[in-house]
Order: sequence, then C-alpha cells, then structure tokens
Amino acid sequence: MLTTRFTEIFGVDHPIICGGMTAIGTADLIAAVANAGALGFLTALTQPTPEALAAEIARCREMTDRPFGVNLTILPTLKPVPYDEYRDAIIESGVTIVETAGSNPAPHMPAFKAAGVKVIHKAVTVRHALKAESIGVDAVSIDGFECAGHPGEDDISGLILIPAAAAKLRIPVIASGGFADGRGLVAALALGAVAVTMGTRFVATVEAPVHPNVKAQIVANDERATLLVFRKFHNTARVVRNSVSEQIAAIEATEGSTFEDVAHLASGARGRAEVLTKGDVEGGMWWAGQAQGLIDDVPTCQDLVARIISEAESIIATRLGGAITEIGA
Repeated sequence: MLTTRFTEIFGVDHPIICGGMTAIGTADLIAAVANAGALGFLTALTQPTPEALAAEIARCREMTDRPFGVNLTILPTLKPVPYDEYRDAIIESGVTIVETAGSNPAPHMPAFKAAGVKVIHKAVTVRHALKAESIGVDAVSIDGFECAGHPGEDDISGLILIPAAAAKLRIPVIASGGFADGRGLVAALALGAVAVTMGTRFVATVEAPVHPNVKAQIVANDERATLLVFRKFHNTARVVRNSVSEQIAAIEATEGSTFEDVAHLASGARGRAEVLTKGDVEGGMWWAGQAQGLIDDVPTCQDLVARIISEAESIIATRLGGAITEIGA
C-alpha cells in the first residue's frame, strides 16, 4: 500500500482521485471509486438543484461507506447558479471533502472551514495555486496542459508544472492531467505530488454512466485524438477530436468569429444528449485528455485502482531499487 500525506489527510487507502466531471460524476461511478479505496467527487452542478444534489449524496451513501467528496465548480454563467445553496447542501449532507474549481473559492471558505470541510482547489498555474493556499485550502490539484477540460492559457506540461508547484507550496500538491496508470502515479510522486487525479481514465470504466460507444472510442483513440478549442475566446478547452470539434476549430480560425458562432456546436446539452447518452461519438463536442493514448481497456473501478497500485509498487520495488511503502509523509 502506498501511504502519502494525501491518504493520511483524506482518509482513503490509495493516492488516486476521480475528479469532478459534469454529467459523469454521479453516485454510480463515485461509489465504485470509493469502494476501490480511492477518492471520488460527485459533481454538484450535474444535479439540477441543491435538493437534487442532497439526494444524490444520500444515494451515494447507500452504495458505499467509504469517504467521497463533492466537486463545486464556480464559473460565470448566463443563468445565475445558486452556489451558496449548493454549498449549504454539501455541508448539511455531512460531506467533509470538497473539490473546488473555476473561480476563487474564497467566498465559500468560511462556511466550509466552520463545518470542518477539507477543500482541494484545482489550479492550472502556480500563481493561482499559491493564491488558493493563501485563502486556506487544504491541498491543491495542479492541472498540466495534457488534461481534458480547461488547461489554461500558458501551455505548461505537468512534467514542469507539478514540481514547480511542489517547490513553492507548503500544502500537499495533487498531480492532474495525463495520468492513467501506475507509471504515471510513480512519476507524480517523484515530481513532488502526493496523489494523482484521473478523469478520462475513469470515464473508460464499467461503472461510468456514459454510453459504451464513448468508452470504446476512448480505447480506440490515441494521444493525438484531442483538439484545443476556444483559445480565441481566452477559455481554452481540450476536447476529443471529432467532426464537431474540428468544425468549431475551423469557425474559430475565421476572422471576426465570436463564441456565438460556435455555441450551437459546443453546447453541453448537445454533447450530453447525443454523445454521452445516445452514443453518437460524432454527435457533439465531448471531453477527454491526452491520456487516451494510455487507455486500452474498460475495467471495473476496483480492478483499475488495484492494477495501478500494483504496477506502481512493482516499479518502485524493481526499477527504483527499494520497496518504498511510505512516500511524502
């Protein structure tokens, strides 16, 4: 067993996280992650109301007695989101671990701290990670350029970003972006991280609540099968390369184009309905990282986590010259 500051602070068996993913971070997946000894995050805004989130938390508790958390992503939206009410639903449901992302979580920190909630904040730059540390978060998840979703505008790979963050932060650093196996876990620990976050790898599991075609496409794709979109709009996103994302990129490259010109193609509702639910992998824009190039099967969460830990322990014992079982304590 690999013991790190992460496993000690957050009370889980393994230094592996399933980060929050819109429409995917439901009890079906997160309970399976928790039962495998890792830490998973329900996605708050996947639920249409704070009351629905409370119900999903309760459903997850019926499926596992292990620790799990809730992701609260704070972003500007056309329709106001009652973030305070979602936050209160998390606290009132007795959740003790939260993953925040997007905007500065400072307005929510007093309530979380008063309730004894530990907060992991996702950041894509060292300067934002330092800001998060200054407002009292318990750990930072630093996202390298390889990640699915929003890698920021600086294009810094995890190989540089992770040790750069670890060198400057006093709180634990979690490595995110490009991780899918035991090799990556060992590398992250060597770079100064105390755990890894995986998203794309957990989408390609038996329990992930997406159409089997999506999982099969991730397995079929290689590390080149992503595309960066929205850079022109200063909101860079890494998505799966398909006919829709290529169309978005072509429109974006056109002089004078605006986000409104691609909004119908980039619609999250369209991606969820056509791709994740119906299984038409060309039917909308959807998210995955370069880690697709490391994924070649669709295991259960239990088998995946066990395999990653076994591989990591084997690498440490046989390639690095010693059976190290406690790292980063």
